[in-house]
Amino acid sequence: MIRCAAVLLSLAGLASSVPAQVPRLFPPTALRGELVFAQPPDVLLNGTPARLAPGARIRNEENRFEVMGALAGRKQVVHFTRDAGGQLLEVWLLTPSERARQPWPSNEAQAKNWQFDPVAQIWSRP
Repeated sequence: MIRCAAVLLSLAGLASSVPAQVPRLFPPTALRGELVFAQPPDVLLNGTPARLAPGARIRNEENRFEVMGALAGRKQVVHFTRDAGGQLLEVWLLTPSERARQPWPSNEAQAKNWQFDPVAQIWSRP
């Protein structure tokens, strides 16, 4: 009995130490771009000055929240959404497998004309 309990506890510890690789689901409003983090809240999005919205959320490759100050000076390929004022509201730093998903729209006009499959997370051009 004690041996069984010890085995179960060790298996539970092993299972909790392995991170789950759950694919992230991006909203259909998420666009792709290259983001250079400058002094908060300023960024360069595809070479154009932009700003993070108040309360903007930045998620790293492990889907954990990042602090903008820790990213200063970094250049990342990201998915992002904008608020009603055009500021960046949500930002996801992409993993290599997420970057490999092609095509992905980089502007609103492309997103309006393309079809999005939210389950497969794939865009198709008309």
